[in-house]
Amino acid sequence: MPKKPQTEHSEFSGEFEDDGVTVLVDIFRTAGTQGDWTMEVISQTEVVTTWEEPFATDQEAWEEFLATAERDGLKSFLEDSDPSVH
Repeated sequence: MPKKPQTEHSEFSGEFEDDGVTVLVDIFRTAGTQGDWTMEVISQTEVVTTWEEPFATDQEAWEEFLATAERDGLKSFLEDSDPSVH
């Protein structure tokens, strides 16, 4: 059984709270590489939203999260209608 690659998590990863809603922002890539970053947002109800397109930098991923949170609100991450729409 092949080993799962180790991941490196961005310093931008962590809990984010606004208007009584808390989500976990996870920005990561394969450890030891200069590869693109993947972003997932996990809600309090364990709904996982994954961005389909990777990001060149962890800063770009973080800015996309902030823009989405500003535009749609954190409550948009609580909905389980289509968890990979971003």
